[in-house]
Amino acid sequence: MPNSSTISRGQPIIFGEVLFDRFSDSQTVLGGAPFNVAWHLQGLGLDPLFISRIGQDSSGRKVLEIMSSWGMDTGGLQLDSLYPTGTVQVDIKNEEPHYTIMPDQAYDNIDSVLALQAAEQIVPSLLYTGSLALRSVTSRRAWQQLSENTGLPIFTDINLREPWWTPEILEEILKQARWVKMNEQELAALIQRDQVDKNNIAEVSSRMCRELNCSLLVITRGARGALMTSGQETWQGEPVTVKKLVDTVGAGDAFSAVNIAGIILGWEPPVILERSLEFASKILEIRGATTDNISLYNDFTRRWKI
Repeated sequence: MPNSSTISRGQPIIFGEVLFDRFSDSQTVLGGAPFNVAWHLQGLGLDPLFISRIGQDSSGRKVLEIMSSWGMDTGGLQLDSLYPTGTVQVDIKNEEPHYTIMPDQAYDNIDSVLALQAAEQIVPSLLYTGSLALRSVTSRRAWQQLSENTGLPIFTDINLREPWWTPEILEEILKQARWVKMNEQELAALIQRDQVDKNNIAEVSSRMCRELNCSLLVITRGARGALMTSGQETWQGEPVTVKKLVDTVGAGDAFSAVNIAGIILGWEPPVILERSLEFASKILEIRGATTDNISLYNDFTRRWKI
């Protein structure tokens, strides 16, 4: 089946938070779901425009330094004199990350005018957003203006972090999305269940895809792999063996990045699913969500002919 979800190739716009994950062992790693996605897309050669906001502080300077060293476009990075660069405390419990997310961060105050100005400097392909940065009215307004003015198809990555989401905000985000990705627990939350029956998840996902009227809905399932559905057809993806699990931080973001790459490059849904799982498995073998090991990316771009 031809992939009806493909689009013209251009630079993906990645909108949302950038922050520092602070682990309980005092290690600090630059992250934030949208930043992680943008980082991986840069490593894979897709040249994203990352739109976010950082504080005029030492952490903000570090963000600029790290992005520049990776060759990322910093034209969408705004500076804030009032609010600090984002931080999150990450505690690993039973091999799962638990997040304490600070309020009133710079990424909560993304300016719509500056965001539009940055977008006007490129030829874009799609607009990605996670749900966390849209917790604030200011950043949500900037995202909405960006969406309306560019008319770009939207890839939405649902990241439910208590207490920073409401059903009303999610409904606003989801009704505009062409592609939606979430995990099994988030799917359960959206249908107001404690969990989704593993024997029924394909049917539930397919029905939700039709209700959302999206082209593709992707559900990540941890050790059970992932599935992708168009509402009419569903593809199951098996997990890839992990040589040595370090932590699960950012695995979903790695998965999203390859989803986006596949959409832009016109891969078939089963190929997108298989390659997303393969790439995410490599991120499970490192501390944190990203790596500056370019050989890892080169291996994938060579084999995938990007």
